[in-house]
Amino acid sequence: MKKNLPEHYFSRLCRAITEFDMIAAGDKILIGLSGGKDSTFLTYALSILRQRSAKPFEIAALTIDPLFTDDFDPKPISDFCADLDVPFYTQKTDIAGIIKNNDGKDPCFTCAFFRRGTINNFAVENGFNKVAYAHHHDDAVETFLMGLLYSGQIKTFMPTTYLDRKNLTVIRPLLYFREYELKETPKIHGFTPIPSPCPLNGLTKRQEAKDMIASLEKSNPEIYPHLAAAMRQSPTSELWPAELTREELRVKHLQFWNKSK
Repeated sequence: MKKNLPEHYFSRLCRAITEFDMIAAGDKILIGLSGGKDSTFLTYALSILRQRSAKPFEIAALTIDPLFTDDFDPKPISDFCADLDVPFYTQKTDIAGIIKNNDGKDPCFTCAFFRRGTINNFAVENGFNKVAYAHHHDDAVETFLMGLLYSGQIKTFMPTTYLDRKNLTVIRPLLYFREYELKETPKIHGFTPIPSPCPLNGLTKRQEAKDMIASLEKSNPEIYPHLAAAMRQSPTSELWPAELTREELRVKHLQFWNKSK
């Protein structure tokens, strides 16, 4: 199968990489490859970019086996990477056991935390200076909504994040792709995505946010673009100042009443 990337996909990839300074000459980039639709497309797209870029850089892929099942087979992913001339690694991390020992508390946070830790440590130990994740635009918007609703914070993940303790930079080159677009990408690279082994797949807070957005869009098609716009820094933002501490409030209270006498 001839390897190519339609120009409208390639330009979207390049826009994110250029706008957020994701890749420089000489970079060694480790891709977090789960075998799902998003990370397989990211691996394929970066392999095409590697061929076409004027800046030489290296890529490799790491698949984590979280031991949710006892029949994980990395061979299809390994073959996919070999066909792209992308070095492939796999590593077992007993995330399932950690969640069980934690009585099932915060399983999504636990899984993400230990996946990131494993990938970051592998990257540092093997000389990579960047880690690439396949988060797309919907992921960013859903994370923004989840932060607002479930933790009272206005934030989402950044396109590029420097981890000073590890001396690693995390990049997310698929930020300008919508999830529905990525569902079509197996037609481009020919790899059948591997279903997620997560026992909570479809039952997470992220899924709640996804369903909420879809439901709201039925009555207002502008819901998604409005949420996306709210993620951006803007001179028109009007937010209350940060909440005062008890000591700050006490001082202002005294100042007010002293001036009032």
